[in-house]
Amino acid sequence: MGASILIAKDLSKVVPSAEGDLTILHELSLELNKGDSLAIVGASGSGKSTLLGLLAGLDLPSSGEVTLAGQALSHLDEDQRARIRAEHVGFVFQSFQLLDSLNALENVMLPLELEGRKDARERATQLLQRVGLGQRLTHSPRQLSGGEQQRVAIARAFAAEPDVLFADEPTGNLDSHTGERISDLLFELNKERGTTLVLVTHDERLAHRCRRLIRLEAGLLVAPLEP
Repeated sequence: MGASILIAKDLSKVVPSAEGDLTILHELSLELNKGDSLAIVGASGSGKSTLLGLLAGLDLPSSGEVTLAGQALSHLDEDQRARIRAEHVGFVFQSFQLLDSLNALENVMLPLELEGRKDARERATQLLQRVGLGQRLTHSPRQLSGGEQQRVAIARAFAAEPDVLFADEPTGNLDSHTGERISDLLFELNKERGTTLVLVTHDERLAHRCRRLIRLEAGLLVAPLEP
C-alpha cells in the first residue's frame, strides 16, 4: 500500500425538496491508499451512488472536501475536475455504457485515442485478450452477452491505467456465475496494477472480498471503515 490516493473529509450532501432540505449524506470521512479496495453497501436510497459521485468528482458536496490524487476537487472548475478524472479515474457501471456503433476493440481504444496514445490499438488488444475476449475484438456490443459486454467495459476502464476505479453495481445485471467471474477479474486487475477499487454493491459476497467496507443508512455511516 502506498500513500493516500483518495481522502474524503466531513462530506455532506443536502438537496432541497418540497418538504424542506433533504440530507443525502452526513459528515462522512474516509481515506484510501493506492491498491486499496473498498465496498460501499446499504439499502436503496442510503446514499451509496451519491457518495460514489462525490468521490469521483462527478458532483460536489454541500460541505466537506474530497482530495483525489492530491487535488482538492472543490477548488477546481468542471473542466479541471474532468481532467483529473481523465488522468486518474476509471468507471464501470451496471449498464455497461458501451457505444453500439463501435466494436469491442474500438470501445476500448476510445479513451486511449482521446489521450493521444499511439499504442491505442495494441494496448486495447492486450487488455481484451487479458479479459478473455481476444476472439471477439470485431464484435459489436449487440453480438456480445451481458458478461462479455461487462468485460469490455472493464478493459476500457483499465485502459488508461487509472489510479482509482469506481464501479457502480458492476455485477448487478449479471447472473451469479458470470458475476463471480467479473468479480474475479476486477480483483485480479486490482492486484496486478495496484489500482484502488471503490465498489457500490448490493452483493454481500462481492463486498466482503474488498479489504475495507462501509455501510450507509439514510446517509449516515453505520459501519466504520474496516479494518
